[in-house]
Amino acid sequence: MRLRQTTALLALVNALVATYLHLWKLGLAGELSCGGAGGCAVVQFSSWSWFLGVDVALIGAIGYMLILAAALWGLRETRLDARGPALALAALVYPAILFTIRLKYAEWIVLRTFCPWCAISAVSITVLGVLVALDLRRTRGA
Repeated sequence: MRLRQTTALLALVNALVATYLHLWKLGLAGELSCGGAGGCAVVQFSSWSWFLGVDVALIGAIGYMLILAAALWGLRETRLDARGPALALAALVYPAILFTIRLKYAEWIVLRTFCPWCAISAVSITVLGVLVALDLRRTRGA
């Protein structure tokens, strides 16, 4: 149960951060709290901040909300040991890790900058990958 609770908490925090970044990009969130040399603005206004015409921050907000929903679904008493929620989480988290690798490449190699908010998301999705792997292993016999 702790794996899915931690997954839900991480997903909630990251959904809020991604929503903040999306709202900032739309001009609805005031100043961007980034620190450093303004790498967040560079990343947010680059062509890499769009994927198939959709803001990457919005994709992140929706993705993290879906991860939150799957984790909460798995926390229902009848689903605690079920394999379905773990598989749903894997189907959401592992493609997100690949997407994050693409974005980190763009941020560090192409744009040569650093965005702390992006780093938080990258670390979080990596931790979520580990949590999902542990949950998959835990529910293997189910």
